[in-house]
Amino acid sequence: MNNAGIYHRPESEFAFLYTKDRLRIRIQTSRDDTKSVGLISGDFYLFAEEKWYQKQQLMHKTYTTDTHDYWEIEVTAPHRRLAYAFCVTDFSGTEIFYTDQGIFKYEEKFLTRDYLYFRLPYFQEIDRFKVPDWVAKTVWYQIFPERFYNGDPTNDPTDVLAWGSERPTRENFFGGDLQGVIDQLDYLEDLGINGLYLCPIFTAPSNHKYDTVDYYEIDPHFGDKQVFRKLVEKAHERGIRVMLDAVFNHLGASSHQWQDVILHGKASLYADWFHIDSFPPRYTAIPDSENAKDLNYATFNFNPHMPKLNTANPEVQNYLLEIATYWIREFDIDGWRLDVANEVDHHFWKKFHDTVLRQKEDVYILGEIWHSSQRWLQGDEFHAVMNYAFTDRIKAFFVEQSLSLSQMIFGMNRQQLLYRDQTNEVSFNLLDSHDTPRILTLCQGNKALLKALLTFMFIQKGTPCIYYGTEVGMEGGMDPDCRRCMIWEGQDEELRGFVKQLIAVRKQFFEVFSYGNMLWHYDDDKKIVSLTRNYKEKTVIATFNEGDPIEIKKAGQCLFGQNYHENATYQLLQHGFVIEELAK
Repeated sequence: MNNAGIYHRPESEFAFLYTKDRLRIRIQTSRDDTKSVGLISGDFYLFAEEKWYQKQQLMHKTYTTDTHDYWEIEVTAPHRRLAYAFCVTDFSGTEIFYTDQGIFKYEEKFLTRDYLYFRLPYFQEIDRFKVPDWVAKTVWYQIFPERFYNGDPTNDPTDVLAWGSERPTRENFFGGDLQGVIDQLDYLEDLGINGLYLCPIFTAPSNHKYDTVDYYEIDPHFGDKQVFRKLVEKAHERGIRVMLDAVFNHLGASSHQWQDVILHGKASLYADWFHIDSFPPRYTAIPDSENAKDLNYATFNFNPHMPKLNTANPEVQNYLLEIATYWIREFDIDGWRLDVANEVDHHFWKKFHDTVLRQKEDVYILGEIWHSSQRWLQGDEFHAVMNYAFTDRIKAFFVEQSLSLSQMIFGMNRQQLLYRDQTNEVSFNLLDSHDTPRILTLCQGNKALLKALLTFMFIQKGTPCIYYGTEVGMEGGMDPDCRRCMIWEGQDEELRGFVKQLIAVRKQFFEVFSYGNMLWHYDDDKKIVSLTRNYKEKTVIATFNEGDPIEIKKAGQCLFGQNYHENATYQLLQHGFVIEELAK
């Protein structure tokens, strides 16, 4: 037995309250090294009386990576406290006793030492990681407002271009606005969307609005507060939630705070609102670049027009927290997506979490973080992050073909195991966004591949998001090309119909896809993978083929599929898939 591969950490993603009285416990062992794992558990204060150390509960192997296996169990305790340890058995029959104080022989002289056991001293409901229930039922649609639809030409910028007449740049404008989103709510409702994620809508000089000037005002090119209020109300009437984008890492250089610093230097009331090394703030421009060099103040990236806020300053904290609650209190928004969240201090995000949840207990807090995010997902900062690290594995197999099937699955599993299940169930899964090339472009225009990729993402844990226009075949390279004007004429109706059907399947079986167990079967050589998801009385099996045509057995009733022939069996062509529901 490889003892070095065994690992558990109490009160973490390895041991956490899932509901108020149910504890989920995980343990890691070296891959293919362990035959079984038993949980030994009971009430610490009844240790001698009940002798519960003599009993085991069998744990189940639920996840595998290239290096480790993971075993899980869900337990409760009548007195809402638990002491526990593990009996790990290898294939030769060797047993070890894995405890809070290390590894011992599985012998009674060690089992009876009560101080060796891990503890959850009490099931504290206030400490349990809670997420808004509605998020797991949500299919998101991300809108870059300037490029979605021009509903009110009277608020267009003076240099507005005809819709879609040119490729997008970092400077040009096409007139998209909030009235345009209102005008297309019927379109979104028909598609099946029940969550809107809007890129920034506050006053800013750019077309992307990530250089905020005034957080309390809607950008005049997008409309005003009355229009935004109407948007939220009409969205809510249709059962559509609304999430706004908060840029709290930095301000725009046109903001009155930064301009006051430029004018008054160290004497400015806002001098401590930013990270400034010396006065006056200065930089050297780089020709044909958004960025600069020789900066003597901190910025987003090296963009001199986005000075970084000092969120450790209580004045800045109060300013931003009041903004965060204002839009919830006055307009009833349902979520905040937090831009560049990993560059803001944890101290501030903990205050943000408590403040906004006091205002609205089921608001969704989503951080923009592209890497492993355990520190932000302990239950006192964010509910989830934009799950690029998870979906990048999917794209690496399906699109780039840089990973094998097993490598994709192992990588996806590894990401799931970083977090508590509550987070995995509401993680924000996406294949493209305003910051990445469009997924159809990455697929080199192959819509069959796009459909397989979208479907594979939609059946994973987490809440899926469609970037505007993906459903009608929009393409685009890296930012800013991915921010083209939405296609309203000559849409790919077949593709839109496919996405509409996919959304309907996701919503019909959201409990299975959000909460269900996961069982993988795959063949690296044939490039065929099957994922079984079951929850309570429902079981769904999805099989995908990225290799040569192959024949598979039928498992149940076909709910959805493409590139397959159905007879006594299924013949799956390349990029073919079938999703089946098993009979009860």
